[in-house]
Amino acid sequence: MPQTLEQKISAYIELGNALPEVPLDLKNNLNPAFELRPYQNQAFSRFLYYLSNDRLRQKPAQLLFHMATGSGKTLIMAGAILHLYKQGYRNFLFFVNSTNIINKTRENFLTPLSSKYLFAETIAFGDKKVAIKEVDNFQAANEEDINIAFSTIQGLHSRLNTPRENCITYDDFQDKKIVLISDEAHHINVETKKGKLNKEEQEEIISWEGTVSRIFRSNPENILLEYTATADFSVQEIASKYCDKILCDYPLKQFRIDGYSKEVKVLQSDVPLIQRALHALILSQYRRKVFEKNRKRIKPVILFKSKTIAESKSFYDEFAMTIKNLKKSDISAIEKSDEPTLKRCFVYFKENNISIENLIEELKNDFSEEKCIEVNSKEESEEKQIAVNTLENENNEYCAVFAVDKLNEGWDVLNLFDIVRLYDTRDAKEGKPGNTTMSEAQLIGRGARYCPFQIDQAEPKFQRKYDSDIQNELRICEELYYHSAYNPRYIQELNIALQEIGIKAKETKEIQLELKMDFKESDFYKNGLIFLNKQVKYDRSGLSALPNIVRERIFHVNLFSGAVESTAIFDNAASPSKKTKQRDYMLEDFGFYVIKKAISKLEFYRFHNLKSFLPNVKSIHEFISSENYLKKIRVEVEGEEGHIAALTPNEKLKITVSILDKISQSLESDKVEYQGTPEFFPNSVSKIFSKDKTLNIFVKEGSDQEYGVPQSQASNNALRLDLSSKEWYAFKENYGTSEEKYLIKFIDKAYDALKLKWDEIFLVRNERHFQIYTFNDGQPIEPDFVLFLKKKDSDLSLHYQIFIEPKGEHLLKYDEWKEKFLKSLKEQHRINVLWKSKKYTVWGMPFYNEALKKTEFENEFRASFL
Repeated sequence: MPQTLEQKISAYIELGNALPEVPLDLKNNLNPAFELRPYQNQAFSRFLYYLSNDRLRQKPAQLLFHMATGSGKTLIMAGAILHLYKQGYRNFLFFVNSTNIINKTRENFLTPLSSKYLFAETIAFGDKKVAIKEVDNFQAANEEDINIAFSTIQGLHSRLNTPRENCITYDDFQDKKIVLISDEAHHINVETKKGKLNKEEQEEIISWEGTVSRIFRSNPENILLEYTATADFSVQEIASKYCDKILCDYPLKQFRIDGYSKEVKVLQSDVPLIQRALHALILSQYRRKVFEKNRKRIKPVILFKSKTIAESKSFYDEFAMTIKNLKKSDISAIEKSDEPTLKRCFVYFKENNISIENLIEELKNDFSEEKCIEVNSKEESEEKQIAVNTLENENNEYCAVFAVDKLNEGWDVLNLFDIVRLYDTRDAKEGKPGNTTMSEAQLIGRGARYCPFQIDQAEPKFQRKYDSDIQNELRICEELYYHSAYNPRYIQELNIALQEIGIKAKETKEIQLELKMDFKESDFYKNGLIFLNKQVKYDRSGLSALPNIVRERIFHVNLFSGAVESTAIFDNAASPSKKTKQRDYMLEDFGFYVIKKAISKLEFYRFHNLKSFLPNVKSIHEFISSENYLKKIRVEVEGEEGHIAALTPNEKLKITVSILDKISQSLESDKVEYQGTPEFFPNSVSKIFSKDKTLNIFVKEGSDQEYGVPQSQASNNALRLDLSSKEWYAFKENYGTSEEKYLIKFIDKAYDALKLKWDEIFLVRNERHFQIYTFNDGQPIEPDFVLFLKKKDSDLSLHYQIFIEPKGEHLLKYDEWKEKFLKSLKEQHRINVLWKSKKYTVWGMPFYNEALKKTEFENEFRASFL
């Protein structure tokens, strides 16, 4: 198999090349509530690179975004629509196999009041506001709008091959360039899966795939964007078809490893179905209490899944009756369970003074009939469809969903935390999971999307936070429980299925990360200090002018092309070869009212928004007329000599709008919400490293086969080291990556030389114990290690605190900003003098990488500390 498109672009990046940055007008026109994640930025950058690269781009262009369930494919669609609109595309055809997904996507694209609306409140490119309109066909579509036609694959095929009045026809595609957007795109490959077809057969096929192909090939400028999480590349024909089309490959396994999914747990119980359901209720109520304790208004939802509609209806009736008549004995029976998770629930209830009687009243209220919903049939009402797709909304009170398979594909809910399997059948063959088990695994995969929450600003909102501290009570809020009967063979088959789709690791370990008793009894642990800085809101109150980078820039305008570009004041770039003249203006030369009219055309310059960037500007009048703002902005206009000396009012307006748009982009790109304080504050070592932690580790996943393996048992002999007898290492063992193990070997080798100079030496692993924050934008960093060195120098006690980050080769460039910050600490940190007899210094080292950066690290280490 030749190299795929995805692999070619990855190879280009690995050679040190940079992809295009995501433009601000794409980011700014998406809903700011949906912060772009690194892999989404990567997807956009790949898309921009492909479109601008004539060697790669085919015409017509077909691309596949192969991305995990829950990774935000619809947001990628929205961003692609915005970028392609800017490239001149106006007409977009969205199609999928399911009416339910059509309705959900229509709401995401067209309903600003929806909590899942994907676009900004106002879509604008410069001074041009753009509307999104749903259309039935493209014949009378407004050329200034984003026009979207929605259809199922089946409906599209039917309408095009049996045309009717006012419906979309093949004529719609004759003279227009179209963007086709295919969601759940694996459904359009029905013919490809059948195997190779000769040319005549291919031309004669009237099929879903054939219909899409005919539209796609009607114009060489057309673009087909396909999105799916489940392309079956094991089918040779599909692998061949997408070899030069797969742009992104972000599988569910990587999605989970990166922390964007819940952790999946299976809870087996050998009890009647109704008691299995009560287990889920207890767990759900415990989770809800933990959320509430941490001031999070998140309502956990339970899915009760039956095999048939009749069974679902029957169980619903039994459940409703049980809840209505719930007794203390029902709950007391569960309280006696030996299952650790259930025991934890009741310990929490007891510690927080929640009696069994109170718990029963809460369950009766939260799971009453009006808060339970049945969605068994595919013909359920539109009202029910909306309800199950908006379970996260605060005004949606449903806590339990009863279903068969209505919710299998296209269901997008983040606050699902429990799935209860209400049947005990198996369909495995020869030890391999059957279709039912694979379908259940895929349902679990959809339910395992992470439910975002943040306890403090420094935490990631959309990723798991407690893999390094699974005893934390909030851990339950990032776990999905699948409740089933006690059936070891079925659970084994389910685990195989979950591993195949990537939502469950093949091997996980719960590891006790324990400090050595000698370290905990040391004077350093009891009385020592670690200095950390703080993340604070960026204080813009002192800003009384546009940034120098804007005020010192010359904005160049070419009247022939209408293009506006900004040039640094000292730019010596050669002038164009045309016989033209340049004339310099100040923006004020165009007149107050021209500038004011230009400002009124751009959403950014609404006064309340402008104040958020420039808090001391008192009025639009001051913004226009003050030398601190627009008055002295310089403009170089290029064109014919007579023309540039007598600009028309309309030309002045266009030039001003373009320049103001550039200034707004510069301000937005430089906007900072937080900063890290230069001052580092003392914290007790015993408080920061106050407790042992239990880690949840995925063993031997990804490229680093050493992660999760004790250093004393490292598979690479060069890394093996028994740390139990190393007095300088604070923890009993190290389970880190190969680069972390190489660093520890380096310190072990240097220890004797360190001992000659320093009285105390401790290397401590930072397993989410603390963060420090970059000075310029307050980004949190968790250095992997901190090395403490102490010595007595006459009457002065010297204390050094050195942050160290081992880094894999694949992250050296990506995390360059972290290294730059660490290296700046020596010069830029401040510590208020607290003691005359003690001097504290904070230091950061260059990254450690055994193959590529060891020499640089070793040279600085020796020069500074040996």
